[in-house]
Amino acid sequence: MSIWYLFFSLPNKLFDTPTSTVLFDANQQLIAAKLANDEQWRFSNTDSIPYKFEQCLLQFEDAYFYYHPGFNPISITKALISNLKNKKVVRGGSTITMQTIRLSRNKKSRTVYQKLIELILATRLELSYSKKNILKTYISHTPYGGNIVGLNAAAWRYYNRSPHQLSWAESATLAVLPNAPSLIYPGKNHDKLKQKRNRLLDKLLAKKIIDSTSCFLAKQEPIPERPKPLPQIAQHLLDRTLKKPSLKGKQISTTLKLSTQSKVLKIVNQHRKKLKSNHIYNSACLVLEINTGKVLAYVGNTPKQNENHGQNVDIITSARSTGSILKPFLYASSLQDGLILPNTLLPDIPTQIAGYTPKNYNKTHDGAVPAKQALARSLNIPAVRLLRDYKYQRFHNQLQKLGLTSLTTDPNRYGLSLILGGAEATLWELSGIYASLAKVLKTSNEQLTGKMQMPYYTSIASPQKRYDSPLNPASIWLMLNAMKEVGRPLQEMGWQYFNTAQNIAWKTGTSFGNRDAWSIGISSKHVVGVWVGNADGEGRAELTGINSAAPIMFDVFNQFNTSQWFTPPYYDLYEVNTCRQSGFKAGIHCKDTELSLCSKKGTQSTSCPYHKLVHLSKDKNYQVNSSCASTTEMTHESWFVLPPIMEWYYKKKHSNYKALPKFKAECTLLSEQAMEIIYPKQLSKLFIPKELNGKLGKIIFKIAHRNPNTTLFWHIDNEYIGQTINFHELAVQPKKGKHQLILVDTEGKRIEKWFEIIE
Repeated sequence: MSIWYLFFSLPNKLFDTPTSTVLFDANQQLIAAKLANDEQWRFSNTDSIPYKFEQCLLQFEDAYFYYHPGFNPISITKALISNLKNKKVVRGGSTITMQTIRLSRNKKSRTVYQKLIELILATRLELSYSKKNILKTYISHTPYGGNIVGLNAAAWRYYNRSPHQLSWAESATLAVLPNAPSLIYPGKNHDKLKQKRNRLLDKLLAKKIIDSTSCFLAKQEPIPERPKPLPQIAQHLLDRTLKKPSLKGKQISTTLKLSTQSKVLKIVNQHRKKLKSNHIYNSACLVLEINTGKVLAYVGNTPKQNENHGQNVDIITSARSTGSILKPFLYASSLQDGLILPNTLLPDIPTQIAGYTPKNYNKTHDGAVPAKQALARSLNIPAVRLLRDYKYQRFHNQLQKLGLTSLTTDPNRYGLSLILGGAEATLWELSGIYASLAKVLKTSNEQLTGKMQMPYYTSIASPQKRYDSPLNPASIWLMLNAMKEVGRPLQEMGWQYFNTAQNIAWKTGTSFGNRDAWSIGISSKHVVGVWVGNADGEGRAELTGINSAAPIMFDVFNQFNTSQWFTPPYYDLYEVNTCRQSGFKAGIHCKDTELSLCSKKGTQSTSCPYHKLVHLSKDKNYQVNSSCASTTEMTHESWFVLPPIMEWYYKKKHSNYKALPKFKAECTLLSEQAMEIIYPKQLSKLFIPKELNGKLGKIIFKIAHRNPNTTLFWHIDNEYIGQTINFHELAVQPKKGKHQLILVDTEGKRIEKWFEIIE
């Protein structure tokens, strides 16, 4: 090998070794790290050299580093004389530049020939690199014992802090350690390591780099016992970054806050024991800052303990059934389009639409309920009926505009179940949408159309796409105010009476079969999203949003200071005169009215359909018409009248509801009985037979109705069990004992029978 070949043989990339992927929080505190592909803790090249460590290193290894051309003739001569005298290698004459070359060549044998090669390549390196870059390269690839390579990795493994935070004693320890890492490995030879460190501290004192007090105090500091485990409190975010080639092997500054991440992780762990007792093993929590979109905490799953229940799965990015968590978006969209106003009464009655029969969670019906109350109580039937009016195809498109990327199939596949968990979404996108919508409220008067974007956790990642919000500020503000009325868990009851309590708009969701429990909350500063369930999809009866996810969410919110609620976007809100009873825009017969805030299109919404002018006898006890009373004998009055089936359920829960008086007998012909129960007869005692397989069968109840096109709503003991059209037969399996069969038709006519099931 010729000298000329060696002179030009310096590779373009001096080191081609894999590096660890390391996550830091916003304040450069390490929160997670992954071994390099060669199983070494080797961080990517350091950006700057800590002053204390630089002084220690130079005084120990190469005091004339900034003055020599890559080799030090005096040091080499002294080493040669000393080694010849002792007939063995007792002293080295390598400079930091030469050691850098030696490390890059995988520590070839220490012969005179190899030393000559290192010397030549060192001069070549000095021509290509600045002194600072050579020093950075050296300290990034120096071995520190075991599988620890480089100053950054060593500082975190031995002292659990960054190199810039090291003391003089710690810097001196790490400066001498690479000299013989196998001999004085911390935890084995404390005395030798301490002596070596103290000699270096004495040299720093002699050179007046430190004073006598600093030297004395530094010598009192202990030697590290053994390498410390690196923090791993954002494991799932680390796994997420590893899937991006541009981030793998890098030191990544994230937007997370160590204190917030630690608190959220602790809260998830605290709830783990209770959830585990119900065989619920997985939880995830995401905390976002509304003003910036930054992720402050990212707990992708419950930390793994001894058992494995899918804790490696990052739930934050996993698509799960949405349950009721999308209802606020339908509410806001309907407000924006003027389809409803905040207090518009929505039907809450037994419903069957094209074979689809939604049911409320509590299996009851209110008859009619204000829209914002239906949202706050998460009633399913009003939501489905509202979606039917809004059109599920249109809502599907609206969700895509909001930022849900999981809705990839035709909207007809979801149908009306879209609003009750028929679709899937991720905690990442749902939390991000709520955070973006909240940020829209903070836009100025001149910028009525706010911009939305998904949250971000690192500035290294590609810029997030910004897109126009499909919801205006008025509808968003009305939506959040309705969500603020959602009833909180038992441990949060009476929150409004405490000055320290936060205003939080929130919504839960529970998927079909109790497989997914959601809770997402919005304050004026933060969004907290929580998912609880089993990663394998196993459902549990106890798994609900209110009982499983909400307690975690509120515990997280309690870690933040209280904040003012959103300022109403008056520039986008309009006043409309509404009927106090129906919530619709006041019609000509509405006497009790109030001003309500709405979106622009809300001012053009439908007028109240439930108030009408009725004609009464002078004593107001009967309805009359021209066939039985003259106009002078009539009293005309505005009356709140719900459709019969809505009325039948509504008046059960509203004692102040006044049904219309009956017509005077002479005004109308007596109506014949509209329906009759064919089977069972009154007070029948019925026996349910067994099928061939030994299981109990069902009995068929039959009803006759004069109107062949009517719909009958069936109830047993006031519990809705189904409905029939045209052919009124229903198979039932009541439990043993006495029961009441109740039937109501669409006109509100009712019939009932008592029967008893015997063994």
